[in-house]
Amino acid sequence: MKLLRVGTAGAERPALLDPDGTTLRDLSGLVADVDGPLLADAAALDRIRAAAGAGELPVLDAAGLRIGPPLARVGKVVCIGLNYHDHATETGAATPAEPVVFFKAADTVVGPYDTVLVPRGSRKTDWEVELAVVVGRTARYIGDDEDPMAYVAGYAVAHDVSEREFQIERGGTWDKGKNCETFNPLGPWLVTADEVQDPQALSLKLWVNGELKQHGTTADQIFPVAEVVRYVSRFMTLYPGDVINTGTPAGVALGQPEPKPYLRAGDVVELEVEGLGRQRQELEDA
Repeated sequence: MKLLRVGTAGAERPALLDPDGTTLRDLSGLVADVDGPLLADAAALDRIRAAAGAGELPVLDAAGLRIGPPLARVGKVVCIGLNYHDHATETGAATPAEPVVFFKAADTVVGPYDTVLVPRGSRKTDWEVELAVVVGRTARYIGDDEDPMAYVAGYAVAHDVSEREFQIERGGTWDKGKNCETFNPLGPWLVTADEVQDPQALSLKLWVNGELKQHGTTADQIFPVAEVVRYVSRFMTLYPGDVINTGTPAGVALGQPEPKPYLRAGDVVELEVEGLGRQRQELEDA
């Protein structure tokens, strides 16, 4: 299933995208929202599937309807840095021996077509297309004999917007360059795990002002999705509705020769992950 949330910010309603790829179905008569409790409730998800299959869900008029983040009340956004071989190479970083873990605040999450704000004083705002993993079951200390994928509810496109000067040159952790307002567009859909045959075989692309900047594949991940989920569960408890951003391939501004083409107000970024939909954001000054 492709689950999404539509409507004005803060007042979104749950919806389903039909297999035809264009028709939206209203889920508000069945579920309150697309959130962690829904993803943890197999019976509720089955009811959605049954109603969709029976043609019982009312059609939503999509004209002029904003698409919000596909997940409400995100618990935490756990991010994996330097998780593609080609990205580590382009930035001159050594291949990590273990996953690099950092956080983005849940309030950085916005819709896939919402405006992204260039922070005040920013000179190095950068782009990163990523595969986001959405947790569907509480996971703590996943054992070597367990399947980490059993804890995954689905996947989405994430844009891990980053301010490199704040992140790298201002001291401390990466958090200052990762948590600026609007720095984590998510969606357009939450695609349930049963529709993604192999999360290690997905193409990722990103364009800036129509020019292709990133074109990678999740096959190049240093730590694949299953390993990331297992690893993170050994340092923190993952709950339904938590999100894991799994890293970005090569092609970011940081890895380009001088003068590096960092983002400015007026730029347009478009990005997609195979089978998970496409985002588009215009940048404005904060």
